[in-house]
Amino acid sequence: MDGRGFAECTGVSRETLDRLTAYAALLTKWQRRINLVGPKTVPDLWRRHMLDSAQLLPRLPPGTKTVVDLGSGAGFPGLVLAALGTDRGDGGIEQVHLVESDQRKAVFLREAARAMALGSRVTVHAARIESLDPIRADCVTARALAPVGTLLDYAARLVGENVPCVFLKGKRLEDELTDAKSSWYIKYRIDASQTDAEGAILTIEDFADVRRDSRIDDPPQG
Repeated sequence: MDGRGFAECTGVSRETLDRLTAYAALLTKWQRRINLVGPKTVPDLWRRHMLDSAQLLPRLPPGTKTVVDLGSGAGFPGLVLAALGTDRGDGGIEQVHLVESDQRKAVFLREAARAMALGSRVTVHAARIESLDPIRADCVTARALAPVGTLLDYAARLVGENVPCVFLKGKRLEDELTDAKSSWYIKYRIDASQTDAEGAILTIEDFADVRRDSRIDDPPQG
């Protein structure tokens, strides 16, 4: 798949395709210096990374204006969602916060946002999630960052509980959910990935820390 195939598959505007084309060119150039994505995936960049990220857009909650992307890495899915956000029919995504602790990757994200002419729509936080002040957001995204339970720890810390989350996950998703349910109440649904036969899209509509609730319900000791 190339940019034209991506456009046919997603129906994006010419302006959005131009932004993503500039992004792809910059990523390919920087990939020679730092490892942004798996080297073997670069020839299939438009399907493995662009389309993989774009499939999250229709799964964001209606009216989503602000997105926090955890562990953005090379910008997937955060930068793609920022580019595609203007194509939404509900006014579009106004702000995407990219959280990336690797300083070199954070520099790349800023350069890519500039090359894509995204302006103030993108904010890059070059810091660990645990060190950031809370961010108000309508949705949290992540791709290939951590198990579900850890992602919910991060999301609760940064944006608070009950904020919808959309995560790109791999073949261990069911095991991750089993582990996460020991600590979290999770209302969710799972959809098949368009780009990975073993992948899935996990949409979490609501979540809450059952460890805290159990501590509240426990009778006093002594």
